[in-house]
Amino acid sequence: MQDKKNKQNVNQKSSKKVADFLEKNNIHKKDFALMIGVTLSYVYNLIDEGIAFSTRGTTLERIATVMDIMPEEFDEYVIPSDPVPYNKNLEVLKEYIKKNKLSTVEFLKQFERKKRLQIVDILRGAKPLYINFAELQKIGEVLNISNEELFNLWKNIFTDYLEEGNFDVEANKALLDAMFNGAKKYAVSKK
Repeated sequence: MQDKKNKQNVNQKSSKKVADFLEKNNIHKKDFALMIGVTLSYVYNLIDEGIAFSTRGTTLERIATVMDIMPEEFDEYVIPSDPVPYNKNLEVLKEYIKKNKLSTVEFLKQFERKKRLQIVDILRGAKPLYINFAELQKIGEVLNISNEELFNLWKNIFTDYLEEGNFDVEANKALLDAMFNGAKKYAVSKK
């Protein structure tokens, strides 16, 4: 009986944490549902202290990302056996968000609603940063990143992408340099 009571307190703690966050940040439940990739009724279940809180790892990671907290702050979260590898380019992006003094929610609200879930998944490391320069440029505009800095970030993302596909960067250095020089003329001159 005591164990059941403790479990209910855990649910109340997580449910209340999410409900308080939504209220404090004046986030409509429908917007929050879009940000974390669930239905509106699912959000109502999340904040209902009488219903067991979600144990889905992906959902908890998305909620934590939007709330700017670690998923481990939810007692229901189980650390995956294959953690997300460190991504230096993602850390650069997060530094720009901090530099602009934006919370994750403020950052997400700069994009159309249908794009927010994809950005949440990028921020939590589940999806790669955009290799599409036009998409990356939209993020650059929100974060006031100069075209030169944005090009350097894109170059690093693109190089990582090639290396993951077993492209030998060193053996193809001349090809890459030529390609990047042409791309830089295009990217840096835009705006």
